[in-house]
Amino acid sequence: MSCAPFSDAPGSLDAAATAALLPWSALADEIAALLWDSTVSVPARSVLPLAQGGSLFVMPATDRSVAMTKLITFTPGNAGTGRPSIQGDVVVFDIATGERRLVLDGPTVTARRTAAVSLLAARHLAPVPQGPLLIVGAGVQGRAHAEAFVVGLGVQEVWIASRSAASAEALAAQVHALGAQARVVADTDAALPHCPLVATCTPAQAVVLSATPRSDAFIAAVGAFTPTMVELAPALCQHVALHGTIVVDTGDAGHEAGDLLQAGLDVATMPMLRNAVCGPWTHGTRAGKGPVLFKSCGWAGWDLAAARLAMRRAAAEPPMPAAAERVPA
Repeated sequence: MSCAPFSDAPGSLDAAATAALLPWSALADEIAALLWDSTVSVPARSVLPLAQGGSLFVMPATDRSVAMTKLITFTPGNAGTGRPSIQGDVVVFDIATGERRLVLDGPTVTARRTAAVSLLAARHLAPVPQGPLLIVGAGVQGRAHAEAFVVGLGVQEVWIASRSAASAEALAAQVHALGAQARVVADTDAALPHCPLVATCTPAQAVVLSATPRSDAFIAAVGAFTPTMVELAPALCQHVALHGTIVVDTGDAGHEAGDLLQAGLDVATMPMLRNAVCGPWTHGTRAGKGPVLFKSCGWAGWDLAAARLAMRRAAAEPPMPAAAERVPA
């Protein structure tokens, strides 16, 4: 595989080259593999507040052979300016030699690993994985989730809601280019009864989904990753907690999942994605009982999975063994 660097530094990849190393299904498989790997170490991420509401994120992680750190800025004020809200890099090292092997485009890794985590969760938890899919928010994450679900799940119809009509139409065109149908909708709550798959991918500055979801709904909420951020109405979260199942990406959601915390729910008692992937797990959704809410807040382990896959594909090494061939940690 030929990957064009964005600079003269060896292994420094631009957005397109980074994306080429992280195809959707392979990335979801790598995330699943990481959840079985007992050598993975992920310390708590450091978040430093910046002026004007921004944040600096420092997110390291390692396994037996790879060490990586994601260093990115999150600048909400960039929304609508043409500048990305997330900027930075993922630096990947070979533990055996200490050499820096790759510098991946940070926003691309963030977008693709977040959508791939949702894809993996949908594979295991969605009662109706074929869709239609409702995407709320037509920015970077909305585009990534639409592509991941069309390519990785075979979704053939995508409904799109966005504050920006131009962004919604642009995403619809991208969905059409993938070979799926797309429609732009103005009312997310009115669309909810028609869509068993939902992904909320907004800046999480206000509630964007309030209606009661279908009994066979799968909702991936990825926008809110601090206690003050929110996309889902508290009543919606409380309904799913009572009548269905809420699954969080990691234990860090206990202090980060604004949607759930503002709904007054005990996040610490909720099952994690690891429970669904590594099982056996017989929680409500496995028996087909009620809607499923997957709350994703982000974790450096997901970035490590992307780094592992990128390293292997860049070196043209053989893929990871299937999950059935591994022994759980």
